[in-house]
Amino acid sequence: MGYTIAVAGKGGTGKTSLTGLLIDNLVKKGEKPILVVDADANANVNEVLGLEVDTTIGEIREEVNQREISGNGFPGGMTKAQYLKYRLNTAITEGDGYDLLVMGRSEGQGCYCYVNGVLREQTDSLSDSYKYLVIDNEAGMEHLSRKTTKHIDTLFLVSDCSRRSIQAVGRIKDLVKELNLKVSNMYLIVNKAPKGELHEGIKEEIKLQGLDLIGVVPVDEMIYEYDSSGIPLVKLPEDSKSKLAIKEILSKIEF
Repeated sequence: MGYTIAVAGKGGTGKTSLTGLLIDNLVKKGEKPILVVDADANANVNEVLGLEVDTTIGEIREEVNQREISGNGFPGGMTKAQYLKYRLNTAITEGDGYDLLVMGRSEGQGCYCYVNGVLREQTDSLSDSYKYLVIDNEAGMEHLSRKTTKHIDTLFLVSDCSRRSIQAVGRIKDLVKELNLKVSNMYLIVNKAPKGELHEGIKEEIKLQGLDLIGVVPVDEMIYEYDSSGIPLVKLPEDSKSKLAIKEILSKIEF
């Protein structure tokens, strides 16, 4: 398996936007191929990257479960495992230097243990073919808590510059330890900071939470403009505040 990067944080912190810019930076440095897994139920990494997604893992889970319930079976005489593997390959969306897999959510009832197990094996198998695996997670770390990934090389915890957001990230850090996840490096990124500066009270809270601050991303007015106009954030100018900050943060990581 290649190098695994996971990103986690509460909604509203700009976590997904930063994940997209991180992927863009890796691609432009020639660090590819990359497998991107969008494990947030509110999946929108594809919008940041400017990709259309046809299907999600959640939809595949539903489809397989419904086929079993209705007794329709699987096409071409395939077994359940064979069909799952086939459908997983069709769920991959190809980008420029990366492939995207969106987990989505399962709304139906029933046991998904077997399906989840096969999908986990397949995701592990798939990621072996890539130089990087980048996972955008929910705040509750549900994707990682299911041990979908064996090991995380770098985990970025993203917060905004409020005390409550820093405390929320502190709880995620504690959850990582409670789940006994294998994480080599865990860093805090503070996003949306006015003028790229932190209030002394926020610095104190970061210290209190025992977080390792690797970088601060300033408020970037261009993100609002691009989002409002429906322009993918990866198309931001290379000298935009957000892209420069992500570039500096990644330069501190030894891949």
